[in-house]
Amino acid sequence: MKINQVFLLLLLVGLSWSCRNDDNNSDVEVIPPRLLGEVTVEDDAALIEYMQTHFYNYEEFENPPADFDYRVRIDTIAGDNADKTPIFSRPELKSETVTVSSTAFGLEVVEDDIPHTLYYLSAREGSGVNPTRVDSIYLKYQGTVLDGTVFDSNLGAPIWLDLEGTLTQSNPGTILGFRKGLPKFSSGGEITVNEDGTFDVDGFGSGVIFLPSGLGYFRGTQPGGAYEPLVFTIELLVANTADHDRDGVPSILEDLNNNENLLDENTDSDGFPNYLDNDDDGDEIGTIDEIIINEDGSITFPDTDGDGTPDYLDSDS
Repeated sequence: MKINQVFLLLLLVGLSWSCRNDDNNSDVEVIPPRLLGEVTVEDDAALIEYMQTHFYNYEEFENPPADFDYRVRIDTIAGDNADKTPIFSRPELKSETVTVSSTAFGLEVVEDDIPHTLYYLSAREGSGVNPTRVDSIYLKYQGTVLDGTVFDSNLGAPIWLDLEGTLTQSNPGTILGFRKGLPKFSSGGEITVNEDGTFDVDGFGSGVIFLPSGLGYFRGTQPGGAYEPLVFTIELLVANTADHDRDGVPSILEDLNNNENLLDENTDSDGFPNYLDNDDDGDEIGTIDEIIINEDGSITFPDTDGDGTPDYLDSDS
């Protein structure tokens, strides 16, 4: 009898919970998909207005105090800051046009090559190298929406990011705005290892990336709402040349047709793109055994049969 009573109680609770979920769902506002071309125009106007009404601590970068941490801080031009130069008027601000297709966000209405403006500002030029769009980087960053709400931050402790990713859930890569924006900045120079295992980097690059939602999450909710332009302050500490499959060929060189898409390079048609395939031509000889890595780090690509295709991409070489 007790078992039956418990079962009945659980059933009633379950039905009650199910009803509450249905009622709540009926109150949820479903935002229909918007056109990519329409949103990017609105985003660009919002970003320009933001940059015209905000400034960053450029005076500290021009005359660094003794304890300055070279972190970009953004504030509104008002009150005591009414005389500050807006970000939009700063000579360090640059822009680049990036085209995006609606298929990147699974939209039903097909819009190809919609131009989006990426803005970036280098407040401090790093003393190291610039990463490529597929490299691994060690950085601090903070992401906000235009009202200043922080939705992502790693300012306390830097993290490693693989800009391209490896097609896995645990390493999906970064948003397009990051892959396009981070190569505009230089990494740091000398690395000092601390006793606690952490390390400091001298001369790291510091700045800001401003991007429309089409270079971010578009209608996704990660930044707290759909169709949100984003602002990322970044401190680029280290940039490592990525070789995702460890075959000796840097991943950036696996983009044979230079179309910025590593996924369409699959020389041996085995289902794995070259940048994730350590035997690119499928001849059962590892790619690393068909190239020559020179003492200075440069790579020689032998072409044994002289047919114009290097051995590592030629299954009958």
